[in-house]
Amino acid sequence: MSKSSFLIIRLLIFSQLLLHAGIQPASGNNQQFPGPDGKLVCILSVENRQLFMALTLDGNTVLEKSPLNMSVDGSSITSGVKTGKINRSTVNEKYPWFGYHSTAKNHFNGYSISFKNKEQKINYTLEIRVFNDAAGFRFIIPGNENSLRTPDESTIFRLPDKSLVWYHDLYMHYEGIHEKKMIDTIPSGQWAAPPLTVKLPDEAGYASITEANLVNYSGLALQTDGNNGFVIRLGHSHPASYPYVLRYTKEDIARLSVPAKIKGTITTPWRVVMAGKDLNTLVNCDAVHNLCPEPDKALFAEGAATQWIRPGRAVWRYLDGGGDQSLRNMKEFSRMASELGFEYNILENFWSKWPDDSIKSLVDYSKELGVGIIVWKHSKDLRDPGARKTFFQRLCSLGIKGIKIDFFDHEAKEVMDLYKSIFNETAALQLSLILHGANKPTGLERTWPNVLIYEGVRGMESGKLMDRASHESTIPFTRMLAGPADYSVCHFGERRRNTTWVHQVATAAIYCGPVITYAANPSNLLSNPCVEMIKSIPPVWDETIVLPPSEIGKIAVYAQRKGTRWFLSVINGLQPGTVKIPMTFLGTGTYSTLVMKDNPLNSTDAVITTGTAHQNDNIDLELVAGGGFMMRLTER
Repeated sequence: MSKSSFLIIRLLIFSQLLLHAGIQPASGNNQQFPGPDGKLVCILSVENRQLFMALTLDGNTVLEKSPLNMSVDGSSITSGVKTGKINRSTVNEKYPWFGYHSTAKNHFNGYSISFKNKEQKINYTLEIRVFNDAAGFRFIIPGNENSLRTPDESTIFRLPDKSLVWYHDLYMHYEGIHEKKMIDTIPSGQWAAPPLTVKLPDEAGYASITEANLVNYSGLALQTDGNNGFVIRLGHSHPASYPYVLRYTKEDIARLSVPAKIKGTITTPWRVVMAGKDLNTLVNCDAVHNLCPEPDKALFAEGAATQWIRPGRAVWRYLDGGGDQSLRNMKEFSRMASELGFEYNILENFWSKWPDDSIKSLVDYSKELGVGIIVWKHSKDLRDPGARKTFFQRLCSLGIKGIKIDFFDHEAKEVMDLYKSIFNETAALQLSLILHGANKPTGLERTWPNVLIYEGVRGMESGKLMDRASHESTIPFTRMLAGPADYSVCHFGERRRNTTWVHQVATAAIYCGPVITYAANPSNLLSNPCVEMIKSIPPVWDETIVLPPSEIGKIAVYAQRKGTRWFLSVINGLQPGTVKIPMTFLGTGTYSTLVMKDNPLNSTDAVITTGTAHQNDNIDLELVAGGGFMMRLTER
């Protein structure tokens, strides 16, 4: 039998297996795996015994035919493949969530396809889950529990011609500035930190590429191939970032540059492509956390709604003066946090020089005011399991509510394993976490809801960032698609650069998350004319709608609801202009409004007015460069 005849027979068998599983084959050797509403379709094919995948949305290409490349111990397992059994499943569930909406929707069609690599004599499974707004896939390669094997990947995500992409390199790890590029102008060899955001050609929609459920594995970054493709590269191959080189040794760099071995079964993280017709779909996509396991009921009885998981807003003595590092001053910060209605006071490393009785005095005083204390710690001090356990137990005994852990700065498996140990051990002691110097989130906040927020963003701490207007109107549609980002919002001083006071306050609504750290000294928040609005902005929302004319890097327009109260928030980029916003998101009836506009003659001022609004109203805005707008709407 000829090789071509053998392939035809094998593909016919593959088609029959798909039909038996309730999956309709497409023409030729392409097999279609649709999402629940049938609009997003993952297409799998085998050509010359090599696995390929493509993705379409409403018949338009999201991913061109892209090779799936997976190896074990240096040998490919995705070439020379034979297809086996296919199983289909459907899940449709909801669970509590903290972020842009209070209920996550997990609705997908799942496909489990077994393969055999004849040369390597390895059997494995490719799992695919297709949602209405995303598709994810992962490899599961069974192995002896005593065996150690080294996985690697070089799957290519090949984008359509004329796509626009936004990404930054790895020089500052995950704290870069996203650049907008046309796909066919990008040379090979450039690094991209996920999520990679894509505007598809011909108004076909948007996409974003990242990963989910990053445990027991190295994190992925992407590297361009010069042919419209972004190639998966695992953590050992990433260039050491400037922050890592600054804080760690050459021996550390060399050790983390060695490919990681995995014991027993190899389960890759999910490789995720979010896709939708508009930016609202991407912002509200739940796929990244849906692809992570649900939380352990023994640790989190009600998941994200577990009583000791407390979303909130935090004051922070770091970026905006604030006096000395004394116990008396930190008590004053807690008092001002309480006056603002905020839930947390974050202490940088100076707390570690205090005796325990001083720490306990601050904790007890703050607790009476409804304010929890979060303390900073360097991650390198938590590498030793014994020392880590002792430290966590000490914080627990002192009544500390959470830890801000910093300077991970790498995605090697060793670092990912440290994250997991920290997550488990702090959860057992009911300690919450803020992660700084961190990689992108991968949805693990679902499995460990005590992980409140990752930094992984060029935030307010970056004193050299001059164009905040463009940056702050870009990251809601790039970095924040992977999960909340600890940006440190709302600064009224020089760090706001080319943005207005109103723009700064609006970021507190749009950059939502289970904990929102305010950059401004709380005394400056309390004395600002925007203070009434600031006090009323919740950290998380019940509903979020991204409205036209939102555009990446130019303007973000969000309608967000908490209970029956709505907020309309706008952050503008560099271009001034006129915007009309229909209020159709409102319910029927009359709403009392608190309105906050820019003073066009003074960026360090805000014009505050009150009034009423209705569902059939339109808001006409004249936005200045770097400007903003906010309206709070309370149902009468």
